[in-house]
Amino acid sequence: MRRWLAALLLVLVQGPLAASAWTLDGEGLTAHEVAASQALLEAAFARMPPAWRDAPRTIDFAWSATLPRDVHGRARGSRVLLARSLLDDWLAAPQRGSTTADAQRAAIATVLHEVAHVHDRGGGHWSREPRLLDLAGWQRRTLTPGLRTRANAVVDRSPDRRELASPAEFWAVNVEHFLLDPTYRCRRPALHRHLAGRLGWSPAGAACGPEIPFVVVHAGSTGGAASVLMLAPSRVQAVDYLLADGDGPPLSRWGHAMLRLVVCAPGRKAGADCRLDLQHHLVLSFRAFVDDVQPSSWRGLTGGYPSRLYALPLDQVIDEYTKVELRGLRSIPLRLDAGEISGLLERAAQLHWAYDGRYRFITNNCAVETWRLLHAGIPRLANADLASTTPGGLLRRLRDHGIADLLPLADPARARRLGYRFEPANAQYDAMFAVARSGLALPAADAAAWMRMPPDARTPWLDRAGLRASAALLLLEEAALRHEQAGARDELKQRLLGSHRARHAAAPTGGGGGVAPTLAAMRAEAGQLARPASLLAGMDGYGLPQAAERAWAEQAARAHGAGLVRLDALLRTQARDWITPARRARLDAIGSNLARIARRLRAAPGIADVDGVARHGQTVPATSRAPPPAAWRPSWRS
Repeated sequence: MRRWLAALLLVLVQGPLAASAWTLDGEGLTAHEVAASQALLEAAFARMPPAWRDAPRTIDFAWSATLPRDVHGRARGSRVLLARSLLDDWLAAPQRGSTTADAQRAAIATVLHEVAHVHDRGGGHWSREPRLLDLAGWQRRTLTPGLRTRANAVVDRSPDRRELASPAEFWAVNVEHFLLDPTYRCRRPALHRHLAGRLGWSPAGAACGPEIPFVVVHAGSTGGAASVLMLAPSRVQAVDYLLADGDGPPLSRWGHAMLRLVVCAPGRKAGADCRLDLQHHLVLSFRAFVDDVQPSSWRGLTGGYPSRLYALPLDQVIDEYTKVELRGLRSIPLRLDAGEISGLLERAAQLHWAYDGRYRFITNNCAVETWRLLHAGIPRLANADLASTTPGGLLRRLRDHGIADLLPLADPARARRLGYRFEPANAQYDAMFAVARSGLALPAADAAAWMRMPPDARTPWLDRAGLRASAALLLLEEAALRHEQAGARDELKQRLLGSHRARHAAAPTGGGGGVAPTLAAMRAEAGQLARPASLLAGMDGYGLPQAAERAWAEQAARAHGAGLVRLDALLRTQARDWITPARRARLDAIGSNLARIARRLRAAPGIADVDGVARHGQTVPATSRAPPPAAWRPSWRS
């Protein structure tokens, strides 16, 4: 009799829309609870896509007190069980003083979540679609075509970590937020477009700004700094496949794959001239964050290092490869239209803020991750067979599918002039040596031999050089400084790795503390910048950060960048006391040589600033200090 009366009451209060879409098991409910349940279900169904509200399928709802404590709902076929606690919270919210909106949202979200499961399992099968899996983060494997990674590494900035459990849960969680959160379209724009297409409808939402946020890390002679860059896709004239040449070490033999964003200077109209705005260009680079003093090949092979997507200034990347590692760079334009560039930037930003993968030299390296970024960011490329485990192999596949345009590199001189090719600096050193030798009888056969000479032996020739030769010798002396600094870093690494006691001892001559603690503090600061989501710790939100979150991230990035600058200065002072006296003397002598050349150039008519000659700020003041090991830098030689 109670069941019959509850059913009769339900018929009396149930609206015509709900009558065709759902039923409620009212057993054990009071009239007040039945009315509250009715209001809840009507509110939830009112937010659903029209296709779901008008579907012939009837969904049966019931309240349950036996679901696990952390489970709010469970769908089996067309029957949905809802946790009784949701109804209690719905009814008790005003009396408890909590906001009715919070209680209502939790209950409505659960209904939407479970209905999404019902429609997905009942014939939609949206959670199995390749495009959703690509956007979600269940990535395609390279060595086993057709299979996907078991784990989802897009773990940061998640609205609900249940979405990482399975594609079905990812679908339901994101449908729930798609229907309830007006900022979803701004936080996960690609997923918003995908869900709107699959559901044939989109709820009203917030207006989204055109700019996309990236945390840009500037690592340089001052130790490092960072900021949040708001990049408008309309300023990106083109995207290039940026390939660093391979070199001797095994982990660098096949080169390094990156993407170069050709960004127009503010105020410049989009066009070919944007390629000249090198100071505004960015590089998207998947790299392992190496937290060791000495990188471990074994950890690099087995996933011992996190893999992140970094946004770096192009000029910094050029210096890193051409001047420090003496490796050339090729910049190959990709044939993409404006819409594809915008989608690629959205996907890159999503990974930049959310991806925390594991670097594996064979199966999850820079080439594999760059291919996956292109695959998921540009739907047209999803059907192109681009999978490759090497940077060179990826370039060949891009070329074979008509995506990469190698024509700009056909003329080497033109390619260098227009910024499609960046030669390793040793070729420039030879050219500068020829310039200096044309006016001086230098006692060396080539640039390498000149830089191997003791710094004191080079000093007398610096005073005899004219203006042109002095400018050339300045570049060569800076190259000698980088070579000496690299030796000092290796020397310091060996001392730190030599014994456990050395890692915690104070510097031999005092120095204000131990090198290892300072280095550890630098790695901790850099670790925050290497994982942008960590800059937003303590703030609510998911996906791409919105205005208030971006302001918070900007403050945090600047604070960590300032911390790196401060620690860098301390570490340089401490490191000087750790290197051998002979190494210290050579660094001091090179610093003296650079100061000598700088004075001569400044005294020359028409030259007020020497720094621009070599594209290095603070060239002279920083030269005599021993450099710190670059262990904090977010890079992996590959």
